[in-house]
Amino acid sequence: MDTMRSTERAPDVFRVRFETTRGPFVVEVHRAWAPLGADRFHYLVRNGFYDGTRFFRVIDGFMAQFGISGDPRITASWRERRMPDDIGKETNARGTMSFASAGPGSRTSQLFINFRDNKQLDPNFAPIGKVVDGMAVVDSLWKGYGEGAPSGNGPEQERVMTEGENYLARNFPKLDKIVKAELVT
Repeated sequence: MDTMRSTERAPDVFRVRFETTRGPFVVEVHRAWAPLGADRFHYLVRNGFYDGTRFFRVIDGFMAQFGISGDPRITASWRERRMPDDIGKETNARGTMSFASAGPGSRTSQLFINFRDNKQLDPNFAPIGKVVDGMAVVDSLWKGYGEGAPSGNGPEQERVMTEGENYLARNFPKLDKIVKAELVT
């Protein structure tokens, strides 16, 4: 990945088409909603970061999370590349997509798509865009593993980061995958 240009400004509005193991969906991103997040997402998509990644945390009635590379070396290179928080201008409504975080100033590459209205997340998670086509595909993502370990039967996030696709394919083969994420012109 071209790390020198990772802070390049994204277009004011752009669309990303996700081809997944369940079918395609399209997200429209609005830079005005969360400029730092939109810029980071545009960069990651443009450089193929999400291609081959899994929806590793899919909680029925809540959200679907993705954005850890299947290659632990790539994940390690992004772990400390945190970006400041955006001040949210939109609510975490059904179909919106926001960067995940582990507290203030900790956003890197992980995102989630809301299955329902989650306005309780608004103080800490600024949506960058919304699914504008294919929400039924998002709704159909495999939810059978539930929350991640240790509180659920899903993947342990630290192991996803350190072991990557090998860990997921071996232990959680039903997780859906992003085959390709690309900018729509």
